[in-house]
Amino acid sequence: MQNRPDDDEARTDRPQPDDRPQPGDQARPDDHARPGAASRSGRPRRRSRAVAAAAAAAAAVLGAGAVTAGVVGTGAVTTVASGTAQAARHVALPPGAGDDGSGTGGPTRAATAQEEVGVVDIDTVLDYGTGRAAGTGLVLTADGEVLTNNHVVADATSITVTVVGTGASYRASVVGTDATDDVAVLRLADASGLTPAVLASSAQQAAVAPGTAVTAVGNAGGVGGTPSAAPGTVLALDQAITAGDESGGDSEQLTGMIEVDAAIEAGDSGGPLYAGGAVVGIDTAASSASSGPSFRTAALPGSSSGTVGFAIPIGTALDIAQQITSGEQSDAITQGTPAFLGVELAQGAGGVADPAAEGAVVSGVVPGGPAAAAGLAAGDVVTSVGATPVDGPDALSAALAAHRPGDHVEIGWSDASGSARTATVTLAAGPAA
Repeated sequence: MQNRPDDDEARTDRPQPDDRPQPGDQARPDDHARPGAASRSGRPRRRSRAVAAAAAAAAAVLGAGAVTAGVVGTGAVTTVASGTAQAARHVALPPGAGDDGSGTGGPTRAATAQEEVGVVDIDTVLDYGTGRAAGTGLVLTADGEVLTNNHVVADATSITVTVVGTGASYRASVVGTDATDDVAVLRLADASGLTPAVLASSAQQAAVAPGTAVTAVGNAGGVGGTPSAAPGTVLALDQAITAGDESGGDSEQLTGMIEVDAAIEAGDSGGPLYAGGAVVGIDTAASSASSGPSFRTAALPGSSSGTVGFAIPIGTALDIAQQITSGEQSDAITQGTPAFLGVELAQGAGGVADPAAEGAVVSGVVPGGPAAAAGLAAGDVVTSVGATPVDGPDALSAALAAHRPGDHVEIGWSDASGSARTATVTLAAGPAA
């Protein structure tokens, strides 16, 4: 299984999106923590998107026959399994590393023209160009609504979508996300006349059962061009995977998954799982048998018993997409993107806030962001957001979470000399959760 492109990896097969923030791009959120050093204030981080190519995570052994698995779009996850529930750890791999595509369902091949219909490549720039990621998506409407996994677009500062069949590229924005169920809907700027993917009817979805022949299609390895196609069969329905970040925290369960023996690879996430020529699921995760407790950064552990994959049933994904596009807001669904101030917050030992600070200590600001424009700098201490007092990073996160991009908010802080200062900022848009 191959993973997302490395932070500094330049694509050679087609022009890359500009790394610089563009008008309408989503900015890096304030809420993402950098362990042991700093955090960006905002919502608690649900998924980790490590960009270090050498990152790895150990997985606890749960017994004989344990399985390692991974979310395979823009980052990988190591998983160990016992029964139907699986515990996962996110890791990042260098470009080109991964499985050889020889899942038990058969060797990977190039997708046919029919299998390319409605398929798009999704390229994201992370953290203002310090990282890149890639995945796959499906065109839902002729005017540019695209369905994909949430983890494909998480942490992106800009998103570029390329229609495989035509080669046309578009800037994309996030309509909404469901991080709990790993679904996102994008909107392509100035798109028209697109050919939607061929989605399975209710009867075709109901006909999916163990033994059904399927083909998983996607942007394997994030290299673009002709998608890969991995044939296989359905092994089981209604499977559950519990995924978490490298530290083992913030775990979440994906339920109702279709398990297949197709060799789903990194970059395939968000791509179609076909049965009978129609999309019955969206590729989301993969696993291979392993006798060891750890995940190798150069490749998934070799597997003589083959690779299995997991897909979200298309009916489930479409139900969530409909809720997103209708404007529904819930504990799971987030409309648009969060408010972004653009400060990095200092933390003490063990990743906790500085107990001596009477506010949220700023360790850095994002160039061109609202905080920088207001004059905040490293060493300043944020003490209020509007009428809400701030006594630490968590309080700043909560205060910003109450606002939306475009809101005008007065920020109070004390500078390095101890002088109290205020400024009104216009909050920018951060990326999806």
